[in-house]
Amino acid sequence: MLPEKFTIENDFPPVTYDQWRALAEADLNGATIEQKLVTHTYDGVDIQPVYIRHDELARSNMLGLPGEPPFVRGSNASGAVQSGWDLRQEHAHPDLAVTNGAILEDLEGGATSVTLRFDAAARSGLDPDAPSAAGLVARDGVTAYSVKDLDVVFREVELPLIGVALDAGAAFMPVAAMLVALWRNRGLKRDRARAAFNADPLAVLACEGYLPVSTIVALKLLGDLAMWTSKTYSHVTAVGVDTSVYHHAGATVAQDIGFAIATGVEYLRAMTANGLGIDAAARQIAFKIRVGTHHFQAIAKLRAARWLWSRVIEAAGGSPAAGGMHINAGTSQRVLTQRDPYVNLLRNTVAVFAAGIAGADSITSVPFDTMLGPSDAFSRRIARNTALILQEESHLHRVIDSAGGSWFLDRLTQQIAEKGWEVFQQAERQGGMLQALTSGWVSAQIDTVAAVRSKDFASGSKGLVGVNKFPDPNEKPLISSQLDFDSLRKTAASRLAKIRRESASLELLKNATPNNRMSAVIEAAMNDASIGQMAHALGFHTESVKIPPLKLRRLAEPFEQQFISQADTQPAK
Repeated sequence: MLPEKFTIENDFPPVTYDQWRALAEADLNGATIEQKLVTHTYDGVDIQPVYIRHDELARSNMLGLPGEPPFVRGSNASGAVQSGWDLRQEHAHPDLAVTNGAILEDLEGGATSVTLRFDAAARSGLDPDAPSAAGLVARDGVTAYSVKDLDVVFREVELPLIGVALDAGAAFMPVAAMLVALWRNRGLKRDRARAAFNADPLAVLACEGYLPVSTIVALKLLGDLAMWTSKTYSHVTAVGVDTSVYHHAGATVAQDIGFAIATGVEYLRAMTANGLGIDAAARQIAFKIRVGTHHFQAIAKLRAARWLWSRVIEAAGGSPAAGGMHINAGTSQRVLTQRDPYVNLLRNTVAVFAAGIAGADSITSVPFDTMLGPSDAFSRRIARNTALILQEESHLHRVIDSAGGSWFLDRLTQQIAEKGWEVFQQAERQGGMLQALTSGWVSAQIDTVAAVRSKDFASGSKGLVGVNKFPDPNEKPLISSQLDFDSLRKTAASRLAKIRRESASLELLKNATPNNRMSAVIEAAMNDASIGQMAHALGFHTESVKIPPLKLRRLAEPFEQQFISQADTQPAK
């Protein structure tokens, strides 16, 4: 007969850590737990095979509560329970009509906001017919150079209902002015506008190795934009801190968030020097952080980033509420592959899961074929639905900070935060993030660990399924659509030539002061000034900055190049 009262304790008596360790090591043939079962991260953090109450943080309340400082457990007290995740999908197809159709499909399919990436010419402040724009037009972005172009991109899009994030490179002020001009043309009220202008000149310099203006001018333009935005739009941020370039170059988890905090501090200094208070300046910054397939480290990374940012704002004299960090998290390109690209579906699922569990404010789900060229409607739909299944069917957003209280994740969050703080302090000792970047210190720090990681994947001790682990020798390559760059450039140049003209507003912009500069740029945009014209009036290409750019290091790239080389040397059948 079954006992009247069932107790687990009688059948499963408590086991101490020492008892467990003795049994575990008895099965390791003389090896220790440290030798076989402890995982060592590239930041020097040791991840134990099991965590017990002894690993609980010294102060049970040191992580706070959701929505309260230090915001480790989320910047919003209710998490995503009420509104769900903000699914923010990226769009960069060069053709205006194709981008418009893709945006409409995403929004109808469940996305709630979009990121619009402009092509390399626009990001440098160049028009498509400029001689120096050769090779840049239609590269890695949409060919939108005027308000009329932007109107085509957002045709039939209900702008009051969505958020818009801009990826405009060095031309952040002209592109922000174009979006504001579009809002005004459509009669959008200020309290209904939601956007992130994402002025981030340091990320541009790190990625491209080039700024078309001096860093002094770039930071002044950033400060001017932030001052204007803080006074004008309550639901718009002016400044972005995008650490994708560092992550894709091979940065560790701690380096990623350390560089993020150092960049944020650099921008705080620029904004406060322009007259903004610390609280107002902090609220103008939105962070963009990429995550990979080590989902526990990814969860801890976002939690640790919020912890450090709260600490910075507190140390700078800001109010506790101003320390909340706004994060867009998305899947890292570093872990994505060209070979066996369907496996990217699983990698993206892991990354989106981690971003949601970690409490990211918005999440970007990446199409599985993104490393092969422009994604089609099928891959974009699968990317959306990956996040939507985790939300609508798995209900992951229904629990506020589901990682909270885990001895493992709380301890890992603390360890990563400590390592990230060390990286931040080292960058500050270099003279700040700008000096650390231009001196080559940032690149050197990343190169050191990237070399070790590359050896691990080359030796097979670290694996990429479908590439250096379990490759398919009979794989049929996935063919992506090819772009006609010459035709796209001619179309963009012809379209712009029909509307572009010199106007009095451009002359006013050339003589604008910091107090009225953004208003002057908007006026020029509303008078059909092009990105190139506005950038020229702002002083672009009269003085520039060049450094060696950081290199994208996809983990699969060496193997994929070897595979292509071997295929090229095979005799024809």
